[in-house]
Amino acid sequence: MRTCYTGQVCRDHLGQTVTLFGWVHRRRDHGGVIFIDMRDRAGLAQIVFDPDNEQAFAIAEKLRNEFCVRITGLVRERPEGTVNTDLASGEIEILCREVEILNASVTPPFQLDDENLSETTRLTHRVLDLRRSQMQKNLTLRYRVSIEVRKFLDELGFIDIETPMLTKSTPEGARDYLVPSRVNAGEFFALPQSPQLFKQMLMVAGFDRYYQITKCFRDEDLRADRQPEFTQIDCETSFLNETEIRTIFESMIRHVFRVVQNVDLADPFPIMPYSEAMRLYGSDKPDLRVKLQFTDLSDVMKDVDFKVFSQAAQTPGSRVVALRVPGGVQLSRSDIDSYTKFVGIYGAKGLAWIKVNEIAKGREGLQSPIVKNIHDAALQEMLARTGAQDGDLLFFGADRAKVVNDAIGALRVKIGHSEFGHQNGLFEAGWKPLWVVDFPMFEYDEEAGRYTAAHHPFTSPKDGHEDLLATDPAQALSKAYDMVLNGWEVGGGSVRIHREEVQSKVFRALKIDEQEARLKFGFLLDALQYGAPPHGGIAFGLDRLVTLMTGAESIRDVIAFPKTQRAQCLLTQAPSAVDEKQLKELHIRLRQVELAADKK
Repeated sequence: MRTCYTGQVCRDHLGQTVTLFGWVHRRRDHGGVIFIDMRDRAGLAQIVFDPDNEQAFAIAEKLRNEFCVRITGLVRERPEGTVNTDLASGEIEILCREVEILNASVTPPFQLDDENLSETTRLTHRVLDLRRSQMQKNLTLRYRVSIEVRKFLDELGFIDIETPMLTKSTPEGARDYLVPSRVNAGEFFALPQSPQLFKQMLMVAGFDRYYQITKCFRDEDLRADRQPEFTQIDCETSFLNETEIRTIFESMIRHVFRVVQNVDLADPFPIMPYSEAMRLYGSDKPDLRVKLQFTDLSDVMKDVDFKVFSQAAQTPGSRVVALRVPGGVQLSRSDIDSYTKFVGIYGAKGLAWIKVNEIAKGREGLQSPIVKNIHDAALQEMLARTGAQDGDLLFFGADRAKVVNDAIGALRVKIGHSEFGHQNGLFEAGWKPLWVVDFPMFEYDEEAGRYTAAHHPFTSPKDGHEDLLATDPAQALSKAYDMVLNGWEVGGGSVRIHREEVQSKVFRALKIDEQEARLKFGFLLDALQYGAPPHGGIAFGLDRLVTLMTGAESIRDVIAFPKTQRAQCLLTQAPSAVDEKQLKELHIRLRQVELAADKK
């Protein structure tokens, strides 16, 4: 029986005989004495094999990396000068008395302490990758976060209730993963994008405090913070208003960080309206560690000769903004060119700029190809509004609002996180949480010629905005809220609609007629008729939260068996073709012509 984990052996065990289980991390033969670093999930310990113990020494000569072994030995102090302060077990070593090879290993495809592994190699050999200490730490921290969430919610009377994985396909913004039904030919289940509708029905059912740590599925294009299957901390509660709900879950996140990370987050979190976030940062999830903000210049640039500015300033739905970069004159032309190429990724056609060399010289103290096309009054107002000082650089965005927000917002973050940004005090390290509130109810889809729900169609409008649903949907705000941390949306939720007359107004604004509403949401609409209580909630992305806490570059580093950006599992080679018999049982026939075209 194991005495303790290998990485936990320390001075407290001196003089004791311990039995340990683990893997050979590294073997070293020092001419008569063999050392192995033995590893388990808790860390490393040094095992010494003395040739006086012939049986153990003979086995030690056969040991290789990743052999699974059992060791029994005496804990003793390391010789003077060999202490390893980087290890918890660095002051001791174990003199092996007995060793057993539980299972040999073939030669691993890589060294576990190799820090230059490609992601393809890591995901293909994920089982070995998970043995690496960083991955063991990541998943252990993920477990600790989950445990603390459960403890916190349990103390407040929340009940963990499971909801179905096979459900009805409903429009929630992304493509559903569909599952064919063998029993009901030609019909399909959908994997849930979230438990949204079920948790609302649980509120109607009287379970006034629900939570679930559950898998969700979305068939969407992937990136560093997305996976086709992801884990949500899903929560819903009745009889609380927007502020009360935010208070509970802000406290939960603060508790998790304090217990798991020994970090005290701001108390309370700052609150920012969506409109202000977009005005100042061009993003509804601003990274407040970056000390740069937009300055809106649309009214200033309406009559300048520089058409890129004046046309955008005069066009509804467009904007002109400046991004002041203190000390930016240090940036070279090649730096500016690289930033110009960068904003092009977000649809920007270019990147105008002005270097503020010496304000006292007026126009002559400004360096830029566009200065000659901007009149003096506009230049003076631009400098005043931005607060520009000698040595600053101004970048400009002028286009449709979405292009400007995306491009200049991304540029703001890129500059702030760069070496230049760190050296010039444009980035403040630490944890910067934020609530973003008062989101628009709707977004206008120009292609479809209709409004769509900014969150989902069951989000409640703010008090007094119900009539705007019919008269001016674009101005209607919702009781929705997002929790943002260091530029990542880690949680989002809202107060829900619980009254039928308000729900009908929202459907009409979305051009969802009664027949379509009954077809897609009939089961929820029926439930809401039975004295539905006021209710609301929030869902946190567990993967994103843990990624931030571990400092990992991708959520794939905090998920045991993730998919690639092509939604493939390199370990199991999924997705894969299936047997014709299985397809026949599901009443499905593949169209080979289309498949061939897709492969081309």
